[in-house]
Amino acid sequence: MKWSRLCFLLAPALCTAGSLPVPAPESIVDTYAAISREQGERLRGASMEVEIDASLPQLQKQGRLQALRRISRLGRITYEAIRFEGDKTVKSNIIARYLAAEAEAQSGDESQLAVTPANYKFKYKGRSGGGDNQIYIFQLTPRKKRVGLFKGELWIDAATCLPVRESGRLVKNPSIFLKRVEFVREYYIRGGVAVPLQIASTVETRLVGRAEVTVHFRNVELAGDSPVTLAAASGQ
Repeated sequence: MKWSRLCFLLAPALCTAGSLPVPAPESIVDTYAAISREQGERLRGASMEVEIDASLPQLQKQGRLQALRRISRLGRITYEAIRFEGDKTVKSNIIARYLAAEAEAQSGDESQLAVTPANYKFKYKGRSGGGDNQIYIFQLTPRKKRVGLFKGELWIDAATCLPVRESGRLVKNPSIFLKRVEFVREYYIRGGVAVPLQIASTVETRLVGRAEVTVHFRNVELAGDSPVTLAAASGQ
């Protein structure tokens, strides 16, 4: 049995909350990393509705794009626009650039951007929450100053060793027009998969000041979902 699948089976034992002692941080990270390698595969073939809200506060301009987001079996992400409302400046300079940046990131080697020990140093910060909602908090420091990597925090669900939150600041800006990029990514656990819930970003630009972007994910359909699974997920 492959180590990644062995860790996946042992996850409930290694990442147990409640009154039991907290596992060694190294064990949590090893289990999380092994399960994470499974995540990309399980998200392939998924589709979801997205709503991208963007604004330029200093210019008092807003825009909202509704679209269908698909992840192919090969991991390629595409968007089918459904409706846009708001200022065209926001659409062309903020939302379009956001989508282009995501597409560019996906065109490279995904393993170079993964939140794993190969790319980051993990430092255990403690445990939060109670009952069935406990999380382990790790501080992340990238091993290299590479576009797409960030310095910040990772929250790991204590029951499954899956990520529920990533937050921080990019250590290298993807464009000379950007001065600073901060974000918070949130997930929810569904059938052993960390499903995207929301991404909130604040970007300091050199041309139009601060830009704020929030992406909401809804009606996520994973490959192989049954009607019963989809009905249950709609309650999230």
